Amino acid sequence: QVQLVESGGGLVQAGGSLRLSCAASGNIFSINTMGWYRQAPGKQRDRVATITSGGITQYADGVKGRFTISRGNAKNTVYLQMNSLEPEDTAVYYCKIEYTSSRLVRYDYWGQGTQVTVSS
Repeated sequence: QVQLVESGGGLVQAGGSLRLSCAASGNIFSINTMGWYRQAPGKQRDRVATITSGGITQYADGVKGRFTISRGNAKNTVYLQMNSLEPEDTAVYYCKIEYTSSRLVRYDYWGQGTQVTVSS
């Protein structure tokens, strides 16, 4: 069993900053990729940023230069530093990991989501 604990969402004014955290635990042999996705009301869930075990990052075009994804020293935690937030960033943000279990089977696992609301 795997657990993802997300934190850091909230309400912020446009131009402000938030930092999201996601900590993974449980039956995990290794984590390959960690990432953040978001879903606004009435829209599909979209990728925001991902980071591999080797530190390679990818960002959605709309957040490049404003958001930074990073992994903690223990490699089981991922962060999303969000600066210069815009009302269009308002969404539920989900953490996702691609991991290998102790039985060497690969899985994807999603967090429960954390609300980010940016007021104009």
